[in-house]
Amino acid sequence: MNMKEFQKELILYSKEIGIDKIGFTTVDPFLTLKNRLYKQQELNYQSGFETKDIERRVDAKKIMTEANSIIAIALAYPSKLKNPPKSKKGSTRGIFCRASWGEDYHVVVKKKLLQLESFILLHYPNAKVQSMVDTGELVDRAVAERAGIGWSAKNCSIITPEFGSYVYLGEMITSLPFEPDSPIEEQCGECTKCLDVCPTSAIVSPGQLNAKNCIAFLTQSKEMIPVEFRKELGNRIYGCDTCQTICPKNKGINFTHHTEMEADPETVKPLLRSVLKVSNREFKNQFGKM
Repeated sequence: MNMKEFQKELILYSKEIGIDKIGFTTVDPFLTLKNRLYKQQELNYQSGFETKDIERRVDAKKIMTEANSIIAIALAYPSKLKNPPKSKKGSTRGIFCRASWGEDYHVVVKKKLLQLESFILLHYPNAKVQSMVDTGELVDRAVAERAGIGWSAKNCSIITPEFGSYVYLGEMITSLPFEPDSPIEEQCGECTKCLDVCPTSAIVSPGQLNAKNCIAFLTQSKEMIPVEFRKELGNRIYGCDTCQTICPKNKGINFTHHTEMEADPETVKPLLRSVLKVSNREFKNQFGKM
């Protein structure tokens, strides 16, 4: 089978195993991203969780010398809870962001990528493949954007036409020369709702985030939360969804076909008093496998 036919077979297989979107792109360096990352570094807007070597973040060939293309995938996750418990007087509940619901998405997405790897190696045993999810060196959103998964929105999320921004991303560098897809045209238009409602003004301009001020970062950091942001934290325990829930492209979006991503309402909206005195170990045992 030639490469064009195999690419079609791979796309069909990806649907069979539950991958919601798949796209392909070249291994050309991400030059626009490179300039942006150096600017972020200069402004001290990086969270510190990122791979420090910017050159490796923007050039797949620095990671795999045999690289010829990159495969991007997306899995849709739920945005609504079934029968969510409500806060009552004296019994206030906290909230975990949607990206933490259900099984760890790093594990879920990586499983799908490993299935794709096996399928590729079954047909091309000498192919080189390397998959990554979030903690890899490449920037998931940049790969997804160029592979046509969605467009890069003003809130720095990837928005897909089908699933909004409620998608997990992953990618695979491969030595096979797949035909690249075309990027999707940006569709945010004049809307600035995400910038207007960001609780800590972490979205400093369209597509530019000061990660150190983002609640998603603040709730993961081991440092004390700066005083000026504590009120804005509200009842959030982990992460923040404000720039997604306000987005018109996410209106009415809720996909529940991945059962491993379904959340236990009592776990993701726990009573805040019950969380106050738990140890780090107890917290991980209780909430680490949502």
